[in-house]
Amino acid sequence: MLFLYNLIVCFAAQVLKLLAFFSPKLKLFVNGRKPVFELLQSKINPTDKTIWFHAASLGEYEQGLPVIEQIKKQYPNHKIVITFFSPSGYEVRKNNTIADATVYLPLDTIANAKRFLEVLHPEMVFFIKYEFWPNYLNALQKANIRTYLISGIFRENQAFFKWYGGFYKNALKTFDFFFVQTEKSKNLLHRIGFTNVQISGDTRFDRVVSILERNNSLDFIEQFKRDSSNVGMTTIVIGSSWPKEEAILLNYINNAPEDLKFIIAPHNIKSEQIANLKSQITKATVLFSEKEHRNLGDFQVFIIDTIGILTKIYSYADIAYVGGGFGNPGVHNILEPATFGVPIVIGPNYSHFAEATALVHMEGCLSVSNSKELNDAFNVLINNRDVRYEKGHICSTFVQMNKGATDVILKHILNENLN
Repeated sequence: MLFLYNLIVCFAAQVLKLLAFFSPKLKLFVNGRKPVFELLQSKINPTDKTIWFHAASLGEYEQGLPVIEQIKKQYPNHKIVITFFSPSGYEVRKNNTIADATVYLPLDTIANAKRFLEVLHPEMVFFIKYEFWPNYLNALQKANIRTYLISGIFRENQAFFKWYGGFYKNALKTFDFFFVQTEKSKNLLHRIGFTNVQISGDTRFDRVVSILERNNSLDFIEQFKRDSSNVGMTTIVIGSSWPKEEAILLNYINNAPEDLKFIIAPHNIKSEQIANLKSQITKATVLFSEKEHRNLGDFQVFIIDTIGILTKIYSYADIAYVGGGFGNPGVHNILEPATFGVPIVIGPNYSHFAEATALVHMEGCLSVSNSKELNDAFNVLINNRDVRYEKGHICSTFVQMNKGATDVILKHILNENLN
């Protein structure tokens, strides 16, 4: 099976090179991997002590960041290396300040894994949430390098737990320890013979709690929220929206009263999609890229055609709509608005996300399936301030009650190193 896997990886590498001519994203994926070894060799010396973190994309990076920060504090003489699989993660966080080197992970071939570990020679390796690359994992095990999965989540329909999943199960055998989010994940691993498991919870809660400690102010959002009389207006923040749900949201926005404001931060900020979105809005609308020398208080809709500031914008929300719930795999990160005590509305596809499922059950988050349900949810939250505050309080309390995963992981790692 490993032989067949390696053939598929090598074949995929060649296909990706061809497809890169037609796809800007795949071009980043392919070309971004070309200088990886040279970049590492320029930043990592043979005598350096290193610790390696791997994140599939941006979400996993943010999820692992609390652990990365604490490991860096505990091991100040080690260099931190972060790898990404996807361009959507690497291109956004390639200039982060916490890592000594941030690169794409070379494709999972035997040769790449061998060379990568020779250059990097890590003492510890952390895979965040998922991604199980057999050749890298086998090379780590052969080199006797401690390898951990943090904030892991497992589901019964994964190949590890099927009759044909022996190859995938072998990949799990290379991990020294699993820190999982849920009891269900722990039980699934126990069922196939893994006892080196601890429920730590989800480090994303630690990440969003830490957001409260930083400066989240944005002068231009404060200006936008106020009307011509300098009175603060009720504001709905629509984060990470997709065109499918924007069609439903636009119907509400275009018929909304004048004393209600909207901030839209679409998932995709390509200029043609932003222009199309703006053209469908009948209210006075301004883009982030157009905000200079404008009186933002004169506008009712503010479209954020940039990245990196949505978290801070959520701190100004009276109500948040978090996108993705009308598509697959489902809703985006609801914990960022939740940590600010903001009531949340989402689409119907959220069952794969434990935090969304929990908050819907607790009624801090409202799930809607169509335009009528969306209108009703918004209207209740707008017109009944007590309901709005109650649901927001449920959200913030939920986040606070679930923090602490980073401490669980660090305690285990540090105790293990003492023994």
